[in-house]
Formats: sequence, C-alpha cells, structure tokens
Amino acid sequence: MSGKDSGRQDRLKVRVKTAKRRSTSSTRWLQRQLNDPYVAKARAEGYRSRAAYKLAEIDDKFRFLKPGARVVDLGAAPGGWSQVAADRVGSAEGKGKVVGIDILEMDPVAGVDLLHLDFLDETAPQRLKDLLGGPADVVISDIAPPTTGHKQTDHLRIMGMCETALHFAREVLAPGGTFLAKVLRGGTETQLLNDMKRDFDSVRHIKPPASRADSAELYVLAMGFRGTDAGPDSEIDGPSGEDPLG
Repeated sequence: MSGKDSGRQDRLKVRVKTAKRRSTSSTRWLQRQLNDPYVAKARAEGYRSRAAYKLAEIDDKFRFLKPGARVVDLGAAPGGWSQVAADRVGSAEGKGKVVGIDILEMDPVAGVDLLHLDFLDETAPQRLKDLLGGPADVVISDIAPPTTGHKQTDHLRIMGMCETALHFAREVLAPGGTFLAKVLRGGTETQLLNDMKRDFDSVRHIKPPASRADSAELYVLAMGFRGTDAGPDSEIDGPSGEDPLG
C-alpha cells in the first residue's frame, strides 16, 4: 500500500470514529469492515461479499463442489457464494450448472442462472430442476433472518430457516447429494438433527476461518443424501472433535 493510500485510510478511520449521526454499533461495524482482511481480499479478487471465503474454505476441506456438479444457491444475493460455486464446478465453461434463487434482485453472475423467486413458492422445486437439467448435487444456503439481539429468539429463527431450507433440499437433491446451511452456535434442534440423520450419511458442524471468531454462526454440512425413505443410521461429527450438538 502506498503512503498516499495509507494516509487516506487513516483519515477514513478518524471519520468513522467521530461521526456524530452514526450509532455506536454502526460505527463498530464499519470500523470492523475497514480493518477486515477478508473484506479487502474480496474487493481485490472481485467477490461480492467476504462470505465467499466461508464457502471456499469449507469446500477446500470437504470437496463437494466438484467439476460438473449441479448446484442450487438459496438466498443467493448478493452473489458471493454463487461466484465460488460457479468457479469450482466450471459452469461458465459448460462443465456444471449453478442456479441462484432469491426474492431480491441481483446483478448477473457469470455461469449462474438466477431465479427472482421465493424458494418457498410451490413452483420453485420443479423450476430449479428444469434449469439444472435434473436434480441437484449440492444445495447451499447462507440465509439468515434479521437478528433481534435476543439470543434465544435469533437461534430459533435461524434454525427455522435452516429447517425450511432442508425441506426444500430434500425435494431437489439427487442421491449422494450435499446440503450446507448456516446455523447459530448452540446446535441444531433435535427434530432437525433427526431429519438430517435419517436423510444423510454424515452430518457435521463447521466454523471456517473466514467466520469471525466473535460470531455465533456455524455451518451444518450434511453429505451423502439417502433420499426421503432413508433410515436413521447416519454418522454425526462435530467440528474439530467438538460435541456435534454445539
């Protein structure tokens, strides 16, 4: 970084600290963004959000975004996860297929078909399969409802969203498929775990390095989709030897 750029950044930090119309929480958030290496890296490498690195780091370890795979990105906006998925399956070169779905409008992403649609719409599963040319190999979801600041309420809301995404995944996944979704520390609810145990060969919690250490977020990764008639004999693993229930 040049001395000129460094000076400009220092002046920006001062403005953030002394802004009179910004709340304390907003100031802290902006200060963290300015000093976050993943934010700077995302800008430099053309990713639309720092969250792209969370998916990339999880896939670096578990390798489910395989060349030629068919991927569904639920709640795709602003598109960071779709970008990573497209890069890894080779959809821009015609080797795979990525469909992003969101109720929000978003700019086109190379190698990604976008559906401006609520994935809860009854037509969504079939429309996705039509775009993919068959069932999905991977369903990913970084969806999180707005937080309230009340831990128990936020936990229940995000677990409800994960459960809804799981239900959708069961409708569109091919046998052997993978489901990845955001949850909050504290573990998945018993019924949701039982659903995953029944439907997948393995279920584990992951906290990738790009997930901030002070954040309660985790990701639940379910691999080896058995289909809705599968039995309850799957394996559950926690992240790095941790209790799989959180």
